[in-house]
Amino acid sequence: MAAAVFEALIFGNDEFEFEPDPGAVVIWFSDDPSLNEQSKWRLQEASDKLTVSDLVTVGNTFNREKLEAGKIYFLNTQKLSKSSLLTRGHDADDPELETADGQKIMPDMRAFTIWDTIRNTIEDPDLTLYLVLDEAHRGMKDGGIATATGRPTIVKQLINGSGGTPGIPIVWGISATVQRFNEAMAGMQGRTTMPHVVVDSTLVQASGLLKDTISLDVPDEPGDFETVLLRRGGDKLREISAAWAAYAAEQGDASKVVPLMVLQVPDAPDHKDIGKWLDIIFERFPDLPADCVANVFGEHKTETFGSRTAPYIEPQRVQQDTWVRILVAKNAISTGWDCPRAEVMVSLRAASDKTHITQLLGRMVRTPLARRISGNDRLNAVDCLLPRFNKDTVTAVVNELMAGGDGGEPLPGRRVLINPKEMKPNPAIPEEVWQKLVSLPSQTLPKKQARPVKRLTALAHELAMDALLPDAGKKAHAAMHAVLDAALAKHSEAIKTARQSVLTVEGKTVTASVETQAMTFDDFVEAADYAVIEDAYKRAGRAISPDIATTYAEHLAGQATDAEDDEEALMDAHTTIAAIGLVPGIKIDLEAAAEQLATDWLSQHNDAVRGLSDERQEAYRQIREMSADPLPAEIARPHMWLQPTTAKEPTGKVFELERFDRHLLCDQEGLFPINFNSSWEPAVLKAELKREDCIGWYRNPDRGSQDSLGVIYEEAGENRILRPDFVFFVRLADGAIVADLVDPHGDYLADAMPKLKGLAKYAEEHQAHFRRIEAVSKTKTGAFRMLDLTKASVRAEILAASSAEGLYASSVATDYAQ
Repeated sequence: MAAAVFEALIFGNDEFEFEPDPGAVVIWFSDDPSLNEQSKWRLQEASDKLTVSDLVTVGNTFNREKLEAGKIYFLNTQKLSKSSLLTRGHDADDPELETADGQKIMPDMRAFTIWDTIRNTIEDPDLTLYLVLDEAHRGMKDGGIATATGRPTIVKQLINGSGGTPGIPIVWGISATVQRFNEAMAGMQGRTTMPHVVVDSTLVQASGLLKDTISLDVPDEPGDFETVLLRRGGDKLREISAAWAAYAAEQGDASKVVPLMVLQVPDAPDHKDIGKWLDIIFERFPDLPADCVANVFGEHKTETFGSRTAPYIEPQRVQQDTWVRILVAKNAISTGWDCPRAEVMVSLRAASDKTHITQLLGRMVRTPLARRISGNDRLNAVDCLLPRFNKDTVTAVVNELMAGGDGGEPLPGRRVLINPKEMKPNPAIPEEVWQKLVSLPSQTLPKKQARPVKRLTALAHELAMDALLPDAGKKAHAAMHAVLDAALAKHSEAIKTARQSVLTVEGKTVTASVETQAMTFDDFVEAADYAVIEDAYKRAGRAISPDIATTYAEHLAGQATDAEDDEEALMDAHTTIAAIGLVPGIKIDLEAAAEQLATDWLSQHNDAVRGLSDERQEAYRQIREMSADPLPAEIARPHMWLQPTTAKEPTGKVFELERFDRHLLCDQEGLFPINFNSSWEPAVLKAELKREDCIGWYRNPDRGSQDSLGVIYEEAGENRILRPDFVFFVRLADGAIVADLVDPHGDYLADAMPKLKGLAKYAEEHQAHFRRIEAVSKTKTGAFRMLDLTKASVRAEILAASSAEGLYASSVATDYAQ
């Protein structure tokens, strides 16, 4: 997100019609040099416009009069401390810098302190300095006002100014816990607070950037189980390594992940004990190289653990240095550190150290490939083994992780499971059932700010890259040129007027009489020059897409017959495109055509896309979701789920979950455990399984995974997604497999009516894929009532109704057979 903002700031952004700031200079500030280096590396990885020379680390030899436009400078607290070479000479009362005659000299004969450089940058009218505070809450201790000695903190000096250096004009804080930053900024001098940019945690989790599942292994009873869970940790590292290797073999080297285990030890560990723990892990995973252990202890030196040597490694290097397979750590390693390939953690810390555990585990939740792996919970999960916890003491850890570690509401889509079991494809389920499942239509939430023309050109790029549609880019542009050609004919009079407007500049001359104080206004009209026309052309280009504007200008210039030369023809084309930007209806027609063509291409090449690797399919999924309207999506075939087997009553008592047969995924005994959300869900499930023709069923995941069937509905003016509870599979007398969609949902809930309407619209469009589509609810009388959404009359009543309770109580509903 930061990379996208910097790109927009420096280069502009056509999608949001944002002009670049030619004088933009950014200082990225944190209290940790290693965090800055990691942030610098990640910005470079995330951006395709920011180059190495654009990202500058401010070192001890830095010496510039002012900062350079278009650059991002990485600065840390230590570089601004009083003892830093960069600041010597900034304080007027610094006696170490005086000569015998009272003159000031600078260390290393440098011309400017860093504060001089900041002041000169701020005072330059052609430059705008932006301050980005990474982990902003950390610079705001005690309100960010002063240190214990009363001296202003470095952060406050940057914001409010220091020793003749004015405060940095624009301050932007990045933090997961912003309260301390907001409170401190409220007390800063002369500041205007802009509306906060709050990142929607639902969208982040749904994006696949974060792992869906955190699996916690704890002993079932009190005791010393560290050896048992260390062995289990070694097994998990071996298994996840094999799973990723198999996935890479199937998908290609681009999907290769080398998993890492983090071994978290107490603050004052016995090195011999660590050596024993490592020996246990190596016994369970003998294929590990002997030299694959490293440490990130604060001592920054090579450590000896029993017979094993573990060199120190800088935290920011762990992700890319894949020779490290076991990382020995004490606490959260470092602020802002994360390691997507860290798949397993074994923590030997005591239950009283839950904060250290949640902080470190919270750094391990990024997905290794920055996308969700469809249908495989194991590759979308991180494992944490806690030998010194039990089911009672682990509750606090679960609560912290569900809230993302910031004490807020639980993150939608995230699961924290205690001692889950693997569910794999049920061998008793016929292949025809699986084929029926993946053929069922699903829907995805459309993304806001989707620009149809950009979506079309992005799709064309992917289709051409996969050789699914040769010259897709040329074909997309040719189609858009045809739309614009038709628009020129359709809006010829408006275009003629708009061209005249582009080619002339209108203004007023003001004449004031000194004697009478009277003023007169006279209109004037002048011919527009090249700069005016080009400015209008660029504005039009942002409206219809700069790429389309460029190729359409070439298209028009190539057709010109009355121009004296190519330059005149191109200028005339730019004038026409500038005029197009002034006629609103043309943009509407162009975007509608682009949306339709993209939809057609996605439909035409759907089967071919399904045959591509997961990584390539993900690219098309993202393009599909750029649509302004809901689009059909594919259900991914699930390969392995992690499922809880126990639950906790409100009293705290733990009980075993009820298990059922015939589910598409099951445990080794052919059964599937399920934790019901209401009393009528088990009643519906048992009623359906009693049917003689039911040969299988599917508990539709209630999270945003690709193996979940989604239905769009609208509530409070926003699109949301419903995930019906059950799909049952039936074999008819003629041998055909059909699907029954059954969704039990409380009629008293606030979202009951919007969800019913969404389900009714889905049934209207997709009923041919199902034998039954039924919504079931338990009424106040205790009776189970059902709405048959395959009937047009029932759907019509639902779409016209305002009360779900009234619908289920009316003659539109019928009794549900139990």
